[in-house]
Amino acid sequence: MTLSPQLQQSLINLARLALTLGLLGILFVSADLQAVWDLLRSVDVRLYAVCSAISTVGMGLRALRWHAVLQAVGARVSFKRALYLCYVGAFFNIFLPSGLGGDVIRVLEIGPGASKQQATGTILVERLAGFAVLFGLALITLPYAAQFLPSQVTAFIALLTFGVLGVTALLLEGKLLRRLMAHFPKAISLAGDTWLGQTYDVITACGWGALGRAALISLVFNLSIVGSNWLVARALGLEVPLWAVALILPIISATLLIPLSISGFGVREGVVVLLLAQVGLNTDQGLLLSLAWYGLDILDGLYGGLIYFFTGILGIRPKPVSSSK
Repeated sequence: MTLSPQLQQSLINLARLALTLGLLGILFVSADLQAVWDLLRSVDVRLYAVCSAISTVGMGLRALRWHAVLQAVGARVSFKRALYLCYVGAFFNIFLPSGLGGDVIRVLEIGPGASKQQATGTILVERLAGFAVLFGLALITLPYAAQFLPSQVTAFIALLTFGVLGVTALLLEGKLLRRLMAHFPKAISLAGDTWLGQTYDVITACGWGALGRAALISLVFNLSIVGSNWLVARALGLEVPLWAVALILPIISATLLIPLSISGFGVREGVVVLLLAQVGLNTDQGLLLSLAWYGLDILDGLYGGLIYFFTGILGIRPKPVSSSK
């Protein structure tokens, strides 16, 4: 019996929901909920509000990074619309699987100022720039962190970091991948004039100047995220080394690329609990810290939802630039 595409997607979504609830259930059963509640009651609300403000500034930096890459490929998208789309994407990320669901919304909503290929390619470039810098920061801290971590964990982080940096360099270089895929079927070849090939043309057309600007913005953005997440731990009264936050965040980001659960719930918390155990935090503390970190993303997403709703009601949404001159 052949299942319809709609039924297949429904079954996949049910499986994701089951996995999400199952993983969270395991963590909550393993945790001392009274201890979690006691930690939550002692949170420094003012310090957490500062962290939220830093995260909000980070949304502006993300939009600035994307806008710089859009300009480099000749797309006519204003910074105001790029910021609006980043917030809308953050809103939909709350509900969609993986950390890339909001990026799909950005592509769909880009408007006539840029093609779908330009939107997709530039989002991939700005994401790659962010990942490369974030994993670069992890690599810098790894020699110091190695004395506190098991050798297997250190080796895994090192391999993951070099893998991400290598894949990023390979994708952005362009010539080698086109040569390797020249004889692939046209539908999946990066060397053809298909949608995939045109999108890859956008990726490789950004230029080193735009990549440099995106990397510089990514450095400021990622340092702000590492700092705000470290401050969240302080707001909860937890002593988490700054280097540990710099190591954990890229691993969380990598796991969120895999659409296993809804908005990464369960998977993210499991990874955080496992890694924070290496620096002495128990399950209760690791679980609450993970949820508090994700709380910053939820707040940004809720801001995006409010922006999406009220700009629609009031008719003041930033308009896409017309492609005609």
